[in-house]
Amino acid sequence: MTKIIAISNQKGGVGKTTTAVNLSACLGAAGKKTLLIDADPQGNATSGVAIDKSKIKYSTYDIMVEGVKAEECVLTTPYQNLHVLPSSIDLAAAELEIAEKRHREALLKNAILPIKQYYDYIIIDCPPSLGLITANALTLADSFIVPIQCEYYALEGLSQLMSTVRIIKRQYNHSIELEGVLLTMYDGRLNLTQQVVEEVKRFFPGKVFSTVITRGVRLSEAPSFGMPVIYYDKSCKGSLAYTHLAEEIIAKERH
Repeated sequence: MTKIIAISNQKGGVGKTTTAVNLSACLGAAGKKTLLIDADPQGNATSGVAIDKSKIKYSTYDIMVEGVKAEECVLTTPYQNLHVLPSSIDLAAAELEIAEKRHREALLKNAILPIKQYYDYIIIDCPPSLGLITANALTLADSFIVPIQCEYYALEGLSQLMSTVRIIKRQYNHSIELEGVLLTMYDGRLNLTQQVVEEVKRFFPGKVFSTVITRGVRLSEAPSFGMPVIYYDKSCKGSLAYTHLAEEIIAKERH
């Protein structure tokens, strides 16, 4: 059974792409065939797995706007069991171009269904907005992860995301569930961090991952080398944290 997980938060700078790239790589390293779908026009998840964006022939844009088949767009990365459906800046215009299409919220889902069975996990990096591209990702996904940074205003705007998910659930995807909330940029020494953790746990009872992602130099450096952190520095805190997150998700599936 393939599990499809969207990584979503309309707030930028919360560790969304970092999570999409590193969770995908850790699932692949754990022996799970994984597809990373880059649905963010910035394309940082694409370059984060060593794909040169200037040499991409087809991207998520071509699937959603031009109807190109997914198997023509998927690329093999240098990393174990990890494929990527790359993004390009063209995707920024996709929302306008698909607005008039029939079943516009299911374009991504219809494209991915024929290749779904080849993967154990499909991870989607959503854009930092709640437009049509995010709606497509949530219509395709079985569940979604919300990364939340341990800072002031951490929960700001989250009621908007949850309300979007409720609409998607009611109209297009009855089975989508919250996979979990992931605390990022965690610093256990700060009182503020503890306050945020308590607030998030109150807001999402029983849905906060036990894994937390701490700030780390190696985790910040890895993307500039086009490497997930476990391939950049296997023993650093970021590698261990994302490995634990992958294990937590795999264990949940077993149950």
